[in-house]
Amino acid sequence: MADLGADATGIVPATRTLPLAGFHGGSAAAVLSAAVPATRLSLRAGPDAVQALSGALGLSLPVQPKTSAFADGRHALWLGPDEWLVIDENEADLMAAVSASGALHSATDISHRNTAILVKGRSAAAAINGGCPQDLSLTAFPVGACSRTVLAKAEIVLLRTAEDAFRVECWRSFAPYVSGLLTEAAEDAGN
Repeated sequence: MADLGADATGIVPATRTLPLAGFHGGSAAAVLSAAVPATRLSLRAGPDAVQALSGALGLSLPVQPKTSAFADGRHALWLGPDEWLVIDENEADLMAAVSASGALHSATDISHRNTAILVKGRSAAAAINGGCPQDLSLTAFPVGACSRTVLAKAEIVLLRTAEDAFRVECWRSFAPYVSGLLTEAAEDAGN
């Protein structure tokens, strides 16, 4: 058996690797790149905890479907009436932040599970629609809109960050599949 960096007790430390490190793809019309590492939190809480959790996180947790909030490198995406995906691009300790709120909640650090692909350019929506059935017109999915949806056979969380830019969150194990699909769709969208 190969030595995987086990310590004296035989335990192999877990590390976060970037499955898409150095990844760039697409066409001139839709460019794909790996997002910077981020801390991610799956957060659930009732309506009575929203204010305290918002204060602890430094942004207002959105309470309307398909909405998000952004402040200082931190995103909060509404996924359900009592569920949010919180992403911190500064890799802050989100667990400590929500614990300090004193509010009743359930939080799981999913930083190790997820990764993100950024899709930008005039054909970004068309590239994503190569595998996602959601209406991505600006009217139906404006800047700041988010949703849990599918890209072909993979579950994703989609966030529109600008008129021509999206963040596609997916499980790390699906990242090669999702990035491959998006690359092909971006190339087709550029033709």
